[in-house]
Amino acid sequence: MATMNAPAPRPFSSLLHAQRVWDTELPDFDPATAPPAPLTLFHAWFADAVAAGQPEPHAMTLATADADGLPDVRTLLLHGADERGFHFASHATSAKGHQLADRPYAALGFYWPSLGRQVRVRGPVTRCTPAESHADLHARSTGALAAALTGAQSGVVESVAALHRAADAAWERAQAEPDAEAPTWTRYVVEPAEAEFFQGDARRRHIRLRYRRTVAGTAPDAASGSQTGPQAGGWTRELLWP
Repeated sequence: MATMNAPAPRPFSSLLHAQRVWDTELPDFDPATAPPAPLTLFHAWFADAVAAGQPEPHAMTLATADADGLPDVRTLLLHGADERGFHFASHATSAKGHQLADRPYAALGFYWPSLGRQVRVRGPVTRCTPAESHADLHARSTGALAAALTGAQSGVVESVAALHRAADAAWERAQAEPDAEAPTWTRYVVEPAEAEFFQGDARRRHIRLRYRRTVAGTAPDAASGSQTGPQAGGWTRELLWP
């Protein structure tokens, strides 16, 4: 029986330029209705993303700088967002842990394509207490504990087989010792100095609203550009060109 030849793969450039963005109706966003501080808006937009069925809405990019000042970036999960800032966790001995110890400043990025929305955050980073870090790890799943107990994050592993052996042993320990310690596991908080909310528009009339932390004083209003009184919570709101 004759076999059919598989179709030739499309060139990368052809695949790339065939992709479409926001083939759905996007929500409106009136910056004049935005709350005076960014946390309330972030909570509302996060809830919108969950309601829209956005996969893994708590996934975010974390950007840091290495010892040479060069950027580094990865994707991880948000562990909380409150008045202190945006929380995540990792090993203090990982690449990002070392980078944050040397340069305790970071940027975060959230992207929710189902709504055409992005949120960007920048600010200084602080380490939580050992008790908070311990509670963070043990509030999560057995798999999360097993991952925290597996090897030296960001270190070189000799083979996939070695990785599997260590991971299997870590799973067994996590199941047998659900309160096992991972001494280098650390919860971090990014305290936002800036937070930008981006609402996409099919006609490219994107709305970008930036919050900047300021001392109390007069600042331009996001909608009209006029001067307002002292900003609640020490925040200035500004519209940016897309």
